[in-house]
Amino acid sequence: MTETKQLDLQDFPVACLYVVSTPIGNLFDLTYRATHILSNVDGIACEDKRHTTSLLKAFNIQRPLLALHEHNEMEASQTIASHLAAGQRWAYVCDAGTPGISDPGARLVSTLIRGGYRVIPIPGVSAVTTLASVGGAANLQTDGRFQFLGFLPNKTKDRDLSLQKINAFSFNTIVYESPVRIQKTLEDLYAALEDKNRMVVIGRELTKKFETITYLKVREIPTWLFGKPELRGEFSILIEGRPLSESPEPNSVGEVPINPQLLASLLNPYLGSKDISEIFAKAGIMTKKNAYQLAINNKTLPS
Repeated sequence: MTETKQLDLQDFPVACLYVVSTPIGNLFDLTYRATHILSNVDGIACEDKRHTTSLLKAFNIQRPLLALHEHNEMEASQTIASHLAAGQRWAYVCDAGTPGISDPGARLVSTLIRGGYRVIPIPGVSAVTTLASVGGAANLQTDGRFQFLGFLPNKTKDRDLSLQKINAFSFNTIVYESPVRIQKTLEDLYAALEDKNRMVVIGRELTKKFETITYLKVREIPTWLFGKPELRGEFSILIEGRPLSESPEPNSVGEVPINPQLLASLLNPYLGSKDISEIFAKAGIMTKKNAYQLAINNKTLPS
């Protein structure tokens, strides 16, 4: 008979917070290690008690719960710190996925680290890595490297800046989106991305019963939306990076094509936005109005 080896669950120190990833849909995605931790800690801080109670019930786990969400995170963090000071072990879970990634948890972790307490991550599911793993052709030129922007901003100016970053970034970009804004976001991406052959991967309800993963070229977005696809549920979107082949190539006389955004960023420290717009207009690079907006946007980009 083959001897059954005990799972290596690593050490289980006291006075410690365990940041535990939980399923984003399919309960079977909760790891053995996460189940072990949640079953043995002294208490569990959670984003929503009702949601976490349902999760724990499915695994026959009963632990004291403490609500910790974006509205009480600082106060609740102090409460957990007092429990750790007494030598207890506590876990933190958000409603789904990995805490601190477009979810509460960052303030809690920061507070406890400053207090000298140990914080141990218990890895698991994240919609970011779930979608990235099936990027397919979009991962070929980037070896899977990507930037994660969370939810795009609501304010038009901030949103436009994010779209500019996505358009110019040579690695993939992953964003989250709600069912209320998914159509507008896809329309904005279609307008902002200059290369209409870039791949877009749309993940809906990842790991859940009605999961769909759609692969499109940017140019196909309007046709896909016209077909009235199912736009309910939670969305993650992967946008292929700007092709490396788009780097400027010298022409027959050794000149390099003008990059308006780069030129504006070079002129910004020395000229006002109005002066830059006049130069661009006189040089025939773009209209004065568009050049003025480009200069303004470049001045607000983080250095």
